[in-house]
Amino acid sequence: MPGDRPTIDLNADVGEAGDVAGTAVERALLALVTSAHIACGGHAGNAATMRATVQSALAAGVQVGAHPSYPDRAGFGRVAMELSPGELSASLTAQLAALIEIAHALGTTVSSVKPHGALYGEVARGGTSCDVLLGVMGELCDPGTALVLPSGAPAGLRAQEASWAVLQEGFCDRAYTADGALVARYEPGAVYDDPARAAAQARGLAEDGTVHAVDGAVLSLAVDTLCVHGDSPNAVPMARAVRAALEAAGVTVAAPMTRQP
Repeated sequence: MPGDRPTIDLNADVGEAGDVAGTAVERALLALVTSAHIACGGHAGNAATMRATVQSALAAGVQVGAHPSYPDRAGFGRVAMELSPGELSASLTAQLAALIEIAHALGTTVSSVKPHGALYGEVARGGTSCDVLLGVMGELCDPGTALVLPSGAPAGLRAQEASWAVLQEGFCDRAYTADGALVARYEPGAVYDDPARAAAQARGLAEDGTVHAVDGAVLSLAVDTLCVHGDSPNAVPMARAVRAALEAAGVTVAAPMTRQP
């Protein structure tokens, strides 16, 4: 029966491209995913790219989310910064406010917040960075906004205690370690370039929450949303293969706010 089929969101991080080719990849991804997290000025993006990306997402029927970061354009937000809570709060406030204002002007809302890069890992641990982000969300975001975190992250409980929805995320195009973390990007094989491998991993995560770690261990992860990265090699073929594999397996691919009971 249709109600018995697993349902999952497929998301991509966009608004990060620095050239025409990268933008073309992002636009192609928007035709394949169901939600998109848009860079809002920390590691990438500005008012013009945010507006253009929100418009493209809406045209594709894709749900809009925010992708804030440490204010680190030079390092693309991939290294943690030593900021005071006040400094981090000010940066995140500026980033989220900018995207929310643009989204509202275009007739939509920001439905989820997914930290980028090093901030994603810091927030996931549930410490000060998590508290700062939750505080900023409390000031700016609608009550139904979801925080996107890696599956099983300690921050999930803290977010739920603060009455925020949590979407647990799995990755189609990244390798996992035996403890459920992602293999560091600089390690060989950390980022996939094989569409068939990404599709198989996505299907396992969506159907029963399983994924094979690099040491052969089989992990069990609770997953609400799957990510395909726009800057991964073969990003569009991988997203296309993932979407096709999910649908062939009877998995309903839908944004969280549009799922049917």
